Amino acid sequence: MELKEAIQDRRSIRRFGEKEVSKEFILELIELGNMAPSAGNLQARDFVVVEDPDTRRELARAALDQEFIAEAPISIVVCVNFERVAHYGARGVTLYCLQDAAAAIQNMLLAIHAEGFGCVWVGAFNEEEVTRILDLPNFIRPVAILPIGEPLSQPEARKRIPVDELVHYERW
Repeated sequence: MELKEAIQDRRSIRRFGEKEVSKEFILELIELGNMAPSAGNLQARDFVVVEDPDTRRELARAALDQEFIAEAPISIVVCVNFERVAHYGARGVTLYCLQDAAAAIQNMLLAIHAEGFGCVWVGAFNEEEVTRILDLPNFIRPVAILPIGEPLSQPEARKRIPVDELVHYERW
C-alpha cells in the first residue's frame, strides 16, 4: 500500500476480533515507534505492553469506561520519560517529551494499519489511575493507550477541514 493511501485509509478502530497480536509484531511495532524523531535523540518515551485481561479491564475503567480497551487483545500504554529529557528543563518536560511520544504514536498507528490490524489513540483517561494500575514510577507519565487488534469494522472517513482554511503563509 502506498504511504498516501495508507494515511488516508487509516481509521480509529473501536471494535476488535479475536485474532492474536503476536509478541514479535508488538516488539517490531515499538521499534518502529521509537524510530520516530525525538528532541536531542533522547527518545523520551517508554511503552507498557498490557496483555492481561484483568489489567485491560482496569485500564478501560480508568479510561472513562471505554470498554473497547478491554475487548482488544492487547494494549500499549505510551508514556513520557521525564528523566531522559530533564536537561532541557521545563520545555523538555512540558513539550519535547510529548512531541516525542506523539511522533512515536503516529509511526505505530501507521504500522498497525499497514499490518492489517486496527487501533485507536486513546487520550481520555485518569492519569493517576493508569499510573497506579501499571505501577509507573514518578518520572513516567502515561499519555496514550493504544488498544490493538483485528478490526471488525471500517468506519467512514470523517470530514476534514479543507487545507486552504488551515494554511497561513509568512504570518497569520
